[in-house]
Amino acid sequence: MFDRTAAIHWIWLLLRLKFALTAMPIISSSYRAKGFFKNGHFSTIYSAKLRPSPSLAQERERLTLPDGDFLDIDWSFFSSETDRVAILLHGLEGNAQRTYMKGQAALLKKKGWDVAAVNYRGCSGTLNKVYPSYNAGRTDDLEVVIQHILQKDRYRNLALVGFSLGGNLLIKYLGERQTLPKELKKAVAISTPLDLQGSLEQLSQFYNWVYRTSFLYNLKKKYKAKMLQFPEKMSVSQLKEINSLLAFDNIYTAPAHGFENAEDYYKKNSSGQFLPHVNIPVLLMNARNDTFLSPNCYPTTFAATSKYLFLEQPEHGGHVGFHQSNKRYYSEIRTCEFLAEQ
Repeated sequence: MFDRTAAIHWIWLLLRLKFALTAMPIISSSYRAKGFFKNGHFSTIYSAKLRPSPSLAQERERLTLPDGDFLDIDWSFFSSETDRVAILLHGLEGNAQRTYMKGQAALLKKKGWDVAAVNYRGCSGTLNKVYPSYNAGRTDDLEVVIQHILQKDRYRNLALVGFSLGGNLLIKYLGERQTLPKELKKAVAISTPLDLQGSLEQLSQFYNWVYRTSFLYNLKKKYKAKMLQFPEKMSVSQLKEINSLLAFDNIYTAPAHGFENAEDYYKKNSSGQFLPHVNIPVLLMNARNDTFLSPNCYPTTFAATSKYLFLEQPEHGGHVGFHQSNKRYYSEIRTCEFLAEQ
């Protein structure tokens, strides 16, 4: 006799088995910070300001964009011809010469990769030509970079590696597109603000005044320089109103890039909402003591059931500060390991 209850039970067990075989577990991190590096602020500041700059030869290529603007790519090449290339994406007000970019590029190069370290519009030392510049979700420029590199017709394996804002950019890129280049195999996002509004609120906390003051100083400096290019769109009175990161995004970032206001910009570009649509393996490494990140930047529930998201949450590391030695950072080693895994 057909036992309906038993049949349902076996179907349920088979579904659980299938789920167990396809879901990817949250990664148990082996990173152990030492001494002062257990402090999130110390590891963040040391890594950004005090770490000796890694030795790395770079060759600059200027890429003309469809709107007549440009961005610069700083290349580092493996000692012999390779079919692997990694595209590196920096954080807010960073560039390809930041220590975290050069450290990662140096190790990837050693492991057999060519590296294309991207400088966003206006971040390579020269102001860009048009009124808009870059933001946390401007993936059209990334698409141009990827297609430009693939047109060189020598790379069969392409990876994306993003830091902070760059991590948000790459996850949004992966999740918002119906199809991706077949050469794009994996990606790594480090210290990534999946929730832009939440991260802004974190940076607004009193204990983060050093970072937001530094960011704001650089952003206002660029705004002032761009006023000379576009006096009809930018003014001294507006410059005086920029007294916070939120104000900068309301006065420049949002209107320059077609958003209603800062809230609209944060809502549409936060990469957490794109995670369910990502269909290549992504390593997301966010330290638990990263003072830039809000609770929504730790998607543990989603990762536990995801086929593609590998979530690693070390207890220490601050913001892009996974110090192991001045020569090698844990995040740099893990990135190379993840990209090498089959």
